[in-house]
Amino acid sequence: MDIFIQLLINGLLLGGAYIIISLGLTLIFGVVRVVNFAHGEFLMVGMYLVYLIATQFGVHPYLGLIPVAVILFALGALTQKCIIQPLLNADEHIQIFATVGVSTILLNLALVVFGANVLRAPADLGTHAVMVGTFTVVTGQLITFIIAIVLAVLLHVFMHRTYLGRALRAVAQHRYAALLMGVNVNTVYCIAFGLGTAFVGIAAGLLAPQYPVFPTVGTYFVLTAFVIVVLGGMGSLYGAVAGSLIIGVVDTLAGYYIAPDLKEVVYFGIFLLILVLRPNGLFGTSTE
Repeated sequence: MDIFIQLLINGLLLGGAYIIISLGLTLIFGVVRVVNFAHGEFLMVGMYLVYLIATQFGVHPYLGLIPVAVILFALGALTQKCIIQPLLNADEHIQIFATVGVSTILLNLALVVFGANVLRAPADLGTHAVMVGTFTVVTGQLITFIIAIVLAVLLHVFMHRTYLGRALRAVAQHRYAALLMGVNVNTVYCIAFGLGTAFVGIAAGLLAPQYPVFPTVGTYFVLTAFVIVVLGGMGSLYGAVAGSLIIGVVDTLAGYYIAPDLKEVVYFGIFLLILVLRPNGLFGTSTE
């Protein structure tokens, strides 16, 4: 029983990283209605930036995530304005191809600049394990989980209590009606894409002490994030949080009770099952 509880704790804490990444992904889709296949590569860029700040200036990744989040916000807003914006009225597959193109460019730039070497940001805080009663907790995962919950709460307050947040929700519900109400839809799109990308900048700083950085590091996290977003419901912030915790627990339990190499099979099986039985996700609503 103690092993099961330990695995449950590990899974919930693992879900913290997924929450931050999935919130960014679902925010972009919910407002801009674009599936961002470059989300993982933005995370990779963030982790490289955190690595450079840590090695060149001696700044801990937890502090380095602040400027990295700002840089990625600007990068996301620029991507929206220069690449996605001209394609908003194009077919959905054209928009997907555009994000895949951005993904390929960023991946190959990383290979050219950094090579395929595995790098790690130097950090003491976040890599140690502590005992909580009879259970072991990795400090980095605990910090990530706490910040993820705080970010989710702040995002909820922002979306419901501020004018800009309500504008984001209005555009997500019906962009033409929002336009008639005086909302600058194009600006809202840039802000939404920037915020979604800034979230992976925050995740990059939190993950840097725990994971090495290499050109394809974002692939694993973003594939899981897509499963989470579909599970919770495309565009649902609450679904992103719930789905992250569910997949985090499934990941840990499947890795222990089945096999570490087969845990992806389990949650991708859940992904396919949700697509077949409930395409709108657990918290999604029908748009028909």
